[in-house]
Amino acid sequence: MPSLSQTGLALPLKNTTYGIYAAGNAVSLIGTWMQRISVSWLTWELTHSGLWLGILAFADFFPGLVVGPLAGAVADRTDQLTVVRTSQFVSLAQAMVLFALAAVHRLDIWTLVALTGFQGAVVAFNQPARLALVPSLVAESDLGSAVAINSVIFNLARFIGPMLAGLVMVWSGIAAAFAANAISYVAFLVALLWVRIDEADKKSRKRRTFSTEFKEGIRYTARHPAIAAMLLLLMAISIGGRPLNQLLPGFAGQIFHLGAGGFSILAAAAGVGAILGGIWIGHRSQSLDLVRVAVMTSLGGAAAAIGVSAAGAIWLAVPCIAVFGFCLSIAGIAIQTIVQLSSERAMRGRVMGLYGLIFRGAPALGALAAGLASVHLGLRLPVICGALIVIAMAGWTYGKHARIAAVVPSPDREPTG
Repeated sequence: MPSLSQTGLALPLKNTTYGIYAAGNAVSLIGTWMQRISVSWLTWELTHSGLWLGILAFADFFPGLVVGPLAGAVADRTDQLTVVRTSQFVSLAQAMVLFALAAVHRLDIWTLVALTGFQGAVVAFNQPARLALVPSLVAESDLGSAVAINSVIFNLARFIGPMLAGLVMVWSGIAAAFAANAISYVAFLVALLWVRIDEADKKSRKRRTFSTEFKEGIRYTARHPAIAAMLLLLMAISIGGRPLNQLLPGFAGQIFHLGAGGFSILAAAAGVGAILGGIWIGHRSQSLDLVRVAVMTSLGGAAAAIGVSAAGAIWLAVPCIAVFGFCLSIAGIAIQTIVQLSSERAMRGRVMGLYGLIFRGAPALGALAAGLASVHLGLRLPVICGALIVIAMAGWTYGKHARIAAVVPSPDREPTG
């Protein structure tokens, strides 16, 4: 079994290029979470409606259903670093528009949804290239730890971003939070200028038609036992589990009768749990049965979501939401690591495009369904029903454990399938 010094989170960061990328990504994600929290709270203030929270989440995530697979094919045919840089420029422009409209008090709910949908399309286009870029920045043996680092960064931002957003909204208003996000994009763009990829990773393979490569990616993914099963589990988590995050403003305002500060506490608790989950699995990514880990933490996250729904006070909800974040972070890292390791290099962009479709598109359906259901059933019951979906799929996946684990390669050998 590898020692911690061999498998720990510090190994990928010894690569200067990856370290620069990770630092810039961290700053950008803090700004992204500041904007996400601010947009969610502004939606609640404008509408006081769980339905509108679901519509906002749908606008954010739905473009992934349309753009994701196409973006994956583009990522395999073009320079992934260029795609990431271009996407950051466009996202910077979107943040500046939000800031300008909020500063002059011209940001209504329809404009907010439209701009959120636009940004959702940009992120959906960017995500496959961004995910496929990481294996080009680290050694194959460090891929699991690099995925865990990315998750820790994401969830550290998920913890810091809401706290900063709460402070900024109270002290300076929502427009200032949008301005902070714009500045964070500038920081990441500067970091990306320093990122270089080995020429071997940039060489193009023999090109076929776009439609042929697109269909090939879908067939490859559907026929691979490990990738297909993990994406089905990810779909269940995304539809049934993750909408709880989008409904947190409603829980804070309607159930616990708290303001923006209470919402920030709930969001930050989920972030803390997710950070701890990323650190835990990051030190063990090469010594764990990742399939079993993905299944068991999916079950734990579903149970925690039920606990949040049953809580009658915020002091009971906070530890449950922290456990929810902890479990879903580990499950997400395990699933992404399995998918990355199992994908052939030439297929990785298209596979991660389908991964992005599910990761961003499925929550759109789940959040919209939960938001619609909350109009008639309240906020609690839709979350419980979603957790039961996760439990059912985790049980099915566990039954396929031996077949899935048999085709998941270790980091030191080539993927199969």
